[in-house]
Amino acid sequence: MARRTGLVWHERMMWSEQGKHAGILMADYPVQPGRHHENPETKRRLKNLLDACGMTDELVPVKARPATRTELARVHTNPYLDKLDRLNDELGAVVGLDAAITRGGVDIAKLAAGGCIAATDAIHQGALDNAYALVRPVGHHAEPGEGKGFCILANPSLAAAHALAAHRAKRAAIVDIDVHHGNGAETIWWKDPRVLTISVHQARWFPPDRGDLEARGEGEGFGTNLNIPLPAGSGIGAYQATMVRVILPALRRFRPDFLVVPCGFDAAAHDQLGRMMLDADAYRDLAAQFVAVADELCNGRLLVTHEGGYNESMVPFLGLAVIEAMSGIDSGVIDPHRGFFSSAPGQELQPHQAVVIDAAARFVADIPART
Repeated sequence: MARRTGLVWHERMMWSEQGKHAGILMADYPVQPGRHHENPETKRRLKNLLDACGMTDELVPVKARPATRTELARVHTNPYLDKLDRLNDELGAVVGLDAAITRGGVDIAKLAAGGCIAATDAIHQGALDNAYALVRPVGHHAEPGEGKGFCILANPSLAAAHALAAHRAKRAAIVDIDVHHGNGAETIWWKDPRVLTISVHQARWFPPDRGDLEARGEGEGFGTNLNIPLPAGSGIGAYQATMVRVILPALRRFRPDFLVVPCGFDAAAHDQLGRMMLDADAYRDLAAQFVAVADELCNGRLLVTHEGGYNESMVPFLGLAVIEAMSGIDSGVIDPHRGFFSSAPGQELQPHQAVVIDAAARFVADIPART
């Protein structure tokens, strides 16, 4: 079934820069300057593929606009927002661990955040069934008072906060499938029972010392944070088991009014910053299940925010698979990688992976149930 799927895009967001780097290293002698891993190429190649195969014409454009101070302050502290405004006109600044900006970068980050908020408005107003926010800079690592991991503003949490504040949503859920831990949402909503935060990620990877099973929220928010720290090398079987045993039961217990999925493509095989083994069909399957559970629980209200993913040849096909699943439209594009990674040894659920998944599944009973 074809759906009204929105696409957030603005060329200016591709002009965000992390400064002079090579990979993730600051490019001062003896490091020769090169490109930062988080550069525009993967996102722009995805948009180019959407254009080339005609998918862009099948999607509903969502006009990005800068997030306002009021919107940003729902998630971020005023001192941090003041700091960002002071730094916007500087040639370069660091606003947190692995989070740098260059001149004008704060304005671009506000545009990315505002694009996610605009998509949230369109979804709740009934103009869209769901939306894909193809934005930069990415946002899922940003915390209330600092940037982190290439992220300046917390795009997914800002969207959830907007749904609660502007559209009278009672509950929202953020399910982060980036290969790195969704520390931003965990920190922001740690004590807030209105938002269920779930992160499935590579164990003990990034940020350092975050994302363990034992982190479950605090006070009124206890039980509303779930981490599934999968061992490095996990493949399609582990992610499918995580969805069936943990994510779907958790969502059905919590029953959110709005679902946000920070979608990182760095859990794919051959990504530079992850050690997992997903392919486009695996992402398509995950996206289809998110669409189905959003239909079941929250009238289809689903926002997917583009997060990590650094392999320029794979990301366009991974993103296209997700957007096809969200829209119900077959682009006709055949992924040239198809079958290559799904047949690799170790794709099946392994016993040591099942131990982690089953441990996380036991915590679903502690999620506040909606009656």
